[in-house]
Amino acid sequence: MDHTDDRKMYGTTILSIRRGNSVIVAGDGQVTLGSTIMKTSARKIKRLASNTVITGFAGATADAFTLFERLEGKLEKHPGQLMRACVELAKDWRQDKYLRRLEAMMIVADKSVSLVISGGGDVLEPENGIAAIGSGGNLALAAARALCAAQDEFAPAMPLEYIVAKSMAIAAEICIYTNNNIVMEKIEG
Repeated sequence: MDHTDDRKMYGTTILSIRRGNSVIVAGDGQVTLGSTIMKTSARKIKRLASNTVITGFAGATADAFTLFERLEGKLEKHPGQLMRACVELAKDWRQDKYLRRLEAMMIVADKSVSLVISGGGDVLEPENGIAAIGSGGNLALAAARALCAAQDEFAPAMPLEYIVAKSMAIAAEICIYTNNNIVMEKIEG
């Protein structure tokens, strides 16, 4: 992505890790307009459906809130069926002339499933329970995979919160569009 347009907002890192009966979705707080940091404490993680679903977004804020509202409507129509609600949202997002223009991606999780949703109609369940989006997403994803592998092999007592926080911190150290102001939300199944 070209980050040279000073009129556009860029960057974020959203990470979701599912281990055992728990899932955490985390996001940083930085909002960047071109090459300027506009805000360091934005909240990009939101709970929906009476706190049973956690969502995180990367992209334009207004677009994300439009998608949150649409997803909430789909969850009301299909209670307890996150996959179905997300597929319905992805269909609308891809087919609706207005929604097609929205520039955002979402990670959505409940007690059973984690999903990545894109405007291209994708609804993807990540391998190994780890998903990341945004400018620092690949950095957080790599760190999370390494830490989860280390947990499996050497440190079974390593808390999930530590893995998420450390992965986000590593992304923030490398990605100039990500900061250390991390918000985490957790669901335990």
